[in-house]
Amino acid sequence: MIHRQSALKFPCSFPIKALGLNADDFEAVVVDSVRRRAPHMADEAVTRRLSSGHKYLSVTVTLIAESRDQLDAIYQDLSSHEQVLMLI
Repeated sequence: MIHRQSALKFPCSFPIKALGLNADDFEAVVVDSVRRRAPHMADEAVTRRLSSGHKYLSVTVTLIAESRDQLDAIYQDLSSHEQVLMLI
């Protein structure tokens, strides 16, 4: 097993931004995926923003990350979801 050094010091506040098509359930998809790995995430930790043409929606979730493994799992869950087009 390879252990990576992280510049992050855990626990820390960490924003995750997901971009997808502006579908009715996109925000719920992102929030539910993050909440599976970070169950204590606050509702007010979620912000959303529509693109200028209203075709795309970005959802940002700012959570208290406990470990690099937790963040890796969240990114893996989100990146494997068909509705997520990009992660930042």
